[in-house]
Amino acid sequence: MKIHLSSVFVDDQAEALRFYTDVLGFTVKHDIPMGEHRWLTVVSPDDPDGTELVLEPSSHPAVPPFKQALVEDGIPLTSFAVSDVHKEYERLKGLGVRFTQEPVDMGPVTTAIFDDTCGNLIQIAAQA
Repeated sequence: MKIHLSSVFVDDQAEALRFYTDVLGFTVKHDIPMGEHRWLTVVSPDDPDGTELVLEPSSHPAVPPFKQALVEDGIPLTSFAVSDVHKEYERLKGLGVRFTQEPVDMGPVTTAIFDDTCGNLIQIAAQA
């Protein structure tokens, strides 16, 4: 068994698509109109057949309070692996990304947390 899809709930799919592709560097895997919303997934350009990240609309009534509680408590919704957190932090900071946690070395892992502009905190992490 392996993970095929994972979702992040986004306030605006068009803005999410721009951020996740233009800023984070993911590539579009699927962009299929589904009425009011889209079936919209992105993948790592390094693994185009790997796990897809669904940019899921935040339209279900349970989603906004869930997202708000995580953000208020500083808890990231998910984590993305990078090879060098410090280098990625500087790259993203240069693109205007707002971080809520600068890189922190925690022994076997280094992490940082940023705001994805779509209502979520996202962690980047690299193992030492």
